[in-house]
Amino acid sequence: MRSWVGLLRAAAALGPCSESGGFRTRFDFGSRDAASWFPGHMAKGLRQMRASLRRADCLVEVHDARISLDAESCAVPYCQVLPVPKPLERHRPPARHSDCLPAPCFLQHALSPCRTALRQPHIPLSGRNPVLQEVLGIRPHLLVLNKMDLADLRQQSRVLEQLRQQGCSHVVFTDCQRDGNVKKIVPLVAKLISSSPRYHRAESIEYSIMVIGVPNVGKSSLINSLRRLHLKKGRATAVGGEPGVTKAVLTRIQVCETPLMYLVDTPGVLPPKLADVETGMKLALCGAIRDHLVGEDIMADYLLYVLNQQQQFGYMERYGLPEASDNIRHVLKYVAVTLGKTQKVKVLTGTGNVNMMMLNYSAAAYEFLRAFRAGRLGRLTLD
Repeated sequence: MRSWVGLLRAAAALGPCSESGGFRTRFDFGSRDAASWFPGHMAKGLRQMRASLRRADCLVEVHDARISLDAESCAVPYCQVLPVPKPLERHRPPARHSDCLPAPCFLQHALSPCRTALRQPHIPLSGRNPVLQEVLGIRPHLLVLNKMDLADLRQQSRVLEQLRQQGCSHVVFTDCQRDGNVKKIVPLVAKLISSSPRYHRAESIEYSIMVIGVPNVGKSSLINSLRRLHLKKGRATAVGGEPGVTKAVLTRIQVCETPLMYLVDTPGVLPPKLADVETGMKLALCGAIRDHLVGEDIMADYLLYVLNQQQQFGYMERYGLPEASDNIRHVLKYVAVTLGKTQKVKVLTGTGNVNMMMLNYSAAAYEFLRAFRAGRLGRLTLD
């Protein structure tokens, strides 16, 4: 008699290839709202970042290379700052030569969100926080697209060209797990600082760099990688596979001796409200939003939709599917069978209770997402 595993494989094989005989051309989110995750540590961290900005010589923004650029972004620069006609002079603090910018610069680069307005096209970089974008024109800015080992490398030239058109000319792709391209950051940051006015920090021989970005894109990993390369020292800040590990603006961490450079790790900050459901889905797939706020079932379905759209069929071989499928339940059957994700279910019958072994679709969806995040389903760029 065949084992229960064999029976489950036979049951999985009965599933249809897809619901409509072909791949979906668009994903139906139904009536779902955009996932919103803005806990207290994000609001506190944002206040601390604004307070610490005066001491920063350069901003290093870290983002996930898999959601680096939306294909439908328009040509309007994302960080274009438009002045809002408001009287700003009354908000100016008491003049102190040691810590104030020159008067014209102060008015041009006011920090408060009520003093600037951001003109934003259709998600040019999925999930980049517009609140953080407000400060990018004030200090030299380097965009680090991390986790390039998980992204589709064939898209790099397209991404760089689109970013250049949007006014973002200093971009580095990195892989902090293998220190790939990380060595380019310190020389580039030093060059950006030396070619920009430092105002009240002009006499300081040390460079202070603030690392910003959305949650779980590898900000802490980048700092640790820089310390390994330039100081031959170990981990200085905690890292994790879930968002929200860094909950406060930390003290300065030295990452280089020549030039003397310190980095400040900051908590990942999302906008208080994501206006676009698909942006939230992409962020969730990359781990920037906690899974339970979106739902692992719909996340797995959206991932399958993207894999099929980009003709990334590595899941077939990994989970033993005879052909590609657009039916997430059918795919998760094979995932559950291959990985042995089952659960005992008590069934009430006329003769008593019977324990049956059933496939655990929730566990299968979780493993499907984990495989994507670890790069085991192939390199994929979601934008």
